[in-house]
Amino acid sequence: MLTGHSATGGTPSRRRALRLAGNGFALAALGAGAAGCREDVTGGGGSADSAGPRREGTGSAGASPKDGQAPKALWTTSTSAQTYGDRDELVAVDGVVIATGDPLAALDAATGKERWSLPGGAVPGAPLLVSDGTLYLASGAYDGTVGGYDPASGKETWRGHLGKEYRQPRPIAVDDGQVYVVAEILEDDGSSRTNVIAALNGSTGKMVWREMRDLGTQQNGVHAAVQGRHLVYTDFKQNLTVRDTATGRQIWTHKTTKTNYGTFAVHRDLVIVPQGRRLQAFNLADGAEKWSVQTGDFNTFKEPAVLEDELFIADSSKTLRSIEPQTGKESWRSKDLADAKAQTPGQFVRVGGTLYGATDLDKRGGIHAFDTKTGALRWTFNDNSGDYHAWLVATDGTHVFALHGKKLHALPG
Repeated sequence: MLTGHSATGGTPSRRRALRLAGNGFALAALGAGAAGCREDVTGGGGSADSAGPRREGTGSAGASPKDGQAPKALWTTSTSAQTYGDRDELVAVDGVVIATGDPLAALDAATGKERWSLPGGAVPGAPLLVSDGTLYLASGAYDGTVGGYDPASGKETWRGHLGKEYRQPRPIAVDDGQVYVVAEILEDDGSSRTNVIAALNGSTGKMVWREMRDLGTQQNGVHAAVQGRHLVYTDFKQNLTVRDTATGRQIWTHKTTKTNYGTFAVHRDLVIVPQGRRLQAFNLADGAEKWSVQTGDFNTFKEPAVLEDELFIADSSKTLRSIEPQTGKESWRSKDLADAKAQTPGQFVRVGGTLYGATDLDKRGGIHAFDTKTGALRWTFNDNSGDYHAWLVATDGTHVFALHGKKLHALPG
């Protein structure tokens, strides 16, 4: 599966190598002093220019805290982040961590120091998509283009364009061969009442196909993922739609009762969607229901995540479940969040035997760490800032990065 927050590492592919070799376009890679929003805090109140990111040692990078005690941050720094709580506004890949903001800045994963920055590089609310070592962005210049960049260096390696008759194309998903975008169709008077979903070739940037979406659909609020030949997406109109990635043909669509702002998970041949009290799995091929699970009366499911063939999901009663994604069979259920009167997480990442969950609200929330075998709550990290922004979490497989407002923390994995 490839989604907004997926990242692949290892040896660069041939497609990526050709891009890097054939495209010399460079970003305006500014130095650390150009990021005027940096206000890195030190114990003595030092500035970013004099002190750099604040480092809080843990003895060693992989040191585990005592039971119930949250680890100290390896480093903490202020960022240019402009997030809206979407789960694809923070990514970690190729040795850097990047949060949506202006300027768009890539920070070194090990030190928190700035590697590169791009003024106007990201459209607020648009996802950061990473696949095959490329970061895909809607153009902050609003010029109808979508750009691809090398996350490690900030160099532009790819660019796609739908055409002058379309406005504000936003990438929603990416796979090995194509970038999928939603864009407004311009009318003669400069307004827009309809939009399209389209595929751009991942090597040339040229349009492969485009399909008109139904009248009344919007380009915002779209969540998408690619699984094999299936492009799956939801929107604010409570539609769950599956298209063929080769042709754009709509295979099926369902009206959903409630989709928790459109979030879902995919696993093999299934799409798994929370709908209030019910968690439903549908076959990608035909939309038939495969299984469903219900939570208690007056409770609702939060966002699901499939990590290493396990489905993790919490509900509003502060119950965390591990579910076998192909059958809907429950592996374990944990009430530790309720016992601790802690906030319920809605975004998850996994490193080894630890599941990390990010919560929406600050008080009694933050980043929770759970045992993946039992769901036991190990600890909760909170910066006690009182910031009203939702927490976001990402991982590079070694460290865990927690963003809260404009503060970015690196935690040992």
